[in-house]
Amino acid sequence: MGDNGFPALCPLLCVASFILTLHLVNGDLSYSTPEEMKLVSIIGNIAKDLGLDLKTLSFRKTRIDFEDNRKRFCDINLRSGDLIISERIDRESLCGKKPSCVVAVDMVLENPLELHRLSLHIQDVNDNSPKFRETLIEIEISESAEIGNRFSIEEAHDADIGQNDVQKYNLQKNDNFILSVDSNMVELLLENKLDREKQTDIHLLLTALDGGSPQRSGTVVIHVTVLDANDNAPVFSQAVYKASLPENSPPGTVVIMVNATDEDEGLNGDVMYHLGQISNDDVNIFCIDHKSGEIKVTGVLDFEERSSFEMKVQAKDGLGLTSYSKVIIHVSDLNDNPPVMYLKSLTNPIAENVSPGTEVGIVNVQDRDSEANRQVRCSIQQNVPFKLVPSIKNYYSLVTTGQLDRELESDYNITITATDEGSPPLSSSKTVQLSVADINDNPPVFEEQSYSAYVTENNKAGSTLCSVSARDLDWRQNGTVIYSLLPGEVNGVSVSSYLSVNGDTGVIHAVRSFDYEQFRSFKVHVMARDNGSPPLSSNVTVSVFVSDVNDNSPQILYPNPEGNSFMTELVPKAAHAGSVVSKVIAVDADSGQNAWLSYRIVKSTDPGLFTIGLHSGEIRTQRDISEYDIMKQNLIVSVKDNGQSSLSATCSMYLLISDNLAEVPELKDISYDEKNSKLTYYLIIALVSVSTFFLTFIIIIVGVRFCRSRKPRLMFDGAVAIPSAYLPPNYADVDGTGTLRSTYNYDAYLTTGSRTSDFKFVSSYNDNTLPADQTLRKSPSNFADAFADSDDSSEQKPPNNDWRFTQGPRPGPSGATGGPEVAMGTGPWPQPPTEAEQLQALMAAANAVGEATATLGPGTMGLSTRYSPQFTLQHVPDYRQNVYIPGSTATLTSNPQQQQATAQQAAQQALPPPQQQQQVQSEPPKAAQTPASKKKSTKKEKK
Repeated sequence: MGDNGFPALCPLLCVASFILTLHLVNGDLSYSTPEEMKLVSIIGNIAKDLGLDLKTLSFRKTRIDFEDNRKRFCDINLRSGDLIISERIDRESLCGKKPSCVVAVDMVLENPLELHRLSLHIQDVNDNSPKFRETLIEIEISESAEIGNRFSIEEAHDADIGQNDVQKYNLQKNDNFILSVDSNMVELLLENKLDREKQTDIHLLLTALDGGSPQRSGTVVIHVTVLDANDNAPVFSQAVYKASLPENSPPGTVVIMVNATDEDEGLNGDVMYHLGQISNDDVNIFCIDHKSGEIKVTGVLDFEERSSFEMKVQAKDGLGLTSYSKVIIHVSDLNDNPPVMYLKSLTNPIAENVSPGTEVGIVNVQDRDSEANRQVRCSIQQNVPFKLVPSIKNYYSLVTTGQLDRELESDYNITITATDEGSPPLSSSKTVQLSVADINDNPPVFEEQSYSAYVTENNKAGSTLCSVSARDLDWRQNGTVIYSLLPGEVNGVSVSSYLSVNGDTGVIHAVRSFDYEQFRSFKVHVMARDNGSPPLSSNVTVSVFVSDVNDNSPQILYPNPEGNSFMTELVPKAAHAGSVVSKVIAVDADSGQNAWLSYRIVKSTDPGLFTIGLHSGEIRTQRDISEYDIMKQNLIVSVKDNGQSSLSATCSMYLLISDNLAEVPELKDISYDEKNSKLTYYLIIALVSVSTFFLTFIIIIVGVRFCRSRKPRLMFDGAVAIPSAYLPPNYADVDGTGTLRSTYNYDAYLTTGSRTSDFKFVSSYNDNTLPADQTLRKSPSNFADAFADSDDSSEQKPPNNDWRFTQGPRPGPSGATGGPEVAMGTGPWPQPPTEAEQLQALMAAANAVGEATATLGPGTMGLSTRYSPQFTLQHVPDYRQNVYIPGSTATLTSNPQQQQATAQQAAQQALPPPQQQQQVQSEPPKAAQTPASKKKSTKKEKK
């Protein structure tokens, strides 16, 4: 196999990383970068090359703009200032086979507007392999072909350029052909004669190699068929065909016609045309007539997409001899693209207080046409406070021309029109919506100059008085009104203690109930403030008027209604009819008719004796005083006002018909309201304290006496020192079982210091004594009735049957039963004191208390009057009903049913004769003798 190709070239090393070439041409920047770089790869640092600060890049809203706006191949990193790859860059799709591929980029800075032209040179990399149009090439060669004949082979196509394009070809080693390459012409050179009889088909492998690194290759199989005689190949009339047609030509338009001739005749002279190597993008744009050679348009031609095409046309005769020619098609531009406007920057909303000439936005106008078709002029509608100012290249600044006021116009729809200079001219419009931001330049304004509120006194807390309202022309928070009370005082108290205002609605509420008698009117100041920054406010005065209601009862000044003293008037016995004996004085805190008072007597001892003036309150006699009139006259006077739902008050007037105080009985008999007298309350406390101390002292002395004398114990109530019941001096085992001793003695031990002579105990015990709940309920004032009842009482209750040991808890052996005496309740049991004895002891205690409290002064009530309803012993426990005997498990209880069952029998045995009862009442009671006292008396007699 022969190896013929381009001259040997020195291998070039392609740098894997990007190659940066920076040079300044009229202040512009130029960068060079390989194609197919990874995203975010750095092309260069614009901030460093232009000498800009990183903060300036961000503040001035630096950005990258492309003219066609189809793809954004690069962008700028504002944090580092680097120009980085943002989309895949394919040089072949951008520039095709052009030796130089430059992409124009604009870098725009705002505030102020500044434009820098960037030229981005795309370097080719070996990313495409050589390709043949067909994978199998069919060639028919006559066996009569002479040695040295050349047979053209369609060359391989490589989308890369320069060193990365196809550099050489290699042909598989064979016996008949060698490869000849000259000026991109690839030919098979017949080296040895063909012999169809030996070999009719020859298969050759042709390889195309580029010069890139790493090297890429493409292969094609050449099938050679050995035929008889075809000596001439087709020949084109031109080596290169050129044609031009306007863009947007309709499909079917003839672009050019190619022509090739073959000197052979017959089948060997028939020429067929084919389009040679063509890109995938162009295959659907053009087609060729195989017989006539006409090239027609089949797709869409767009000058802005591609302005020229280059392709090869193949001419092939009937026996397979071929030849090639080049066709170049230029597309001319038409004004078919209207201008396009891009709003690059817009300050929206814009504050209403900006000064005229402030830049609001930046508009970029682009036209994809060329030459005069891309020249554009812009205009703006009238009657808006804005204008367009031409800036750099095709950039315009939208600036204000006057003062803005949001309250007059809050939104603007600005229409911008761009027109090119083509024929006919094309235009486009764009509407920019711009809002005016509100500035807090309007304070709240109240709807009224002042407000008045009317409220009746005694209103409920939280009730609504009135409502204030203010409007603010500003928007949102600048127009949101908040109401509040200004600090102030009403009668020395903060105004917030009286009123409150709803911050959102302006409704004023009463915090407390108003009293007309305290104040009748007051003024407060309400502030309306917006939420702007800084906030604006205005004030208004609210006058509150309080109206009176009848809420105060008449107040009686005389007589004193407190009841601390007897308001008693002396009426002479010689008073005639119409004489003024006293006067009721009253006032009312209300005003107007609510304070008009009227007097009348609602109750009196003698209704026809006294009368009172309806409006004066003077008490006069209706007739002359006679000697038959009661000395003590009690009048109850009612004082009523004249208000709606009138109120009234009453007082008591005590009149004594007498000429001097010597005839006046004790004033303590006149009743009055104890609840209104504080002095009586204090006297009650003092009396109770003294009585309690005295009774406690008596109980302690009695206890000491019992402890020393070893005598039976009296049971005393905790509050009054009177005997309520007596325990038996001893108990006997009445069943005769022998489990108990003959007698049990129980002593009461009192505090030390008591003597045996302090108390005298009754000697007779019987059930004729009145129960505590009947005797002690009577007041000392009814002592006479108690003595009378004691004489008439002739019934005596028998001993309680439960004062014995039952079968369960009694000591001793089981099965022991009581004797008949126990069953009948007639065992040896001492009699309790009589009712007369209990009353005598109670009288003695009451007299002692009366003497101790006699110095309390006039006007106080005695013990019998004061404490008779409450001073009872009905709650004193009857110790006879439940007695616990120490040393045993027996409990003595009272059974009312058994008492009623045996009442008749016990009455006959227990009641003493009437003479004995009288003797008991006349003689002082004697102490009962216990076994211990009997032993002591026996010893004294022996001595």
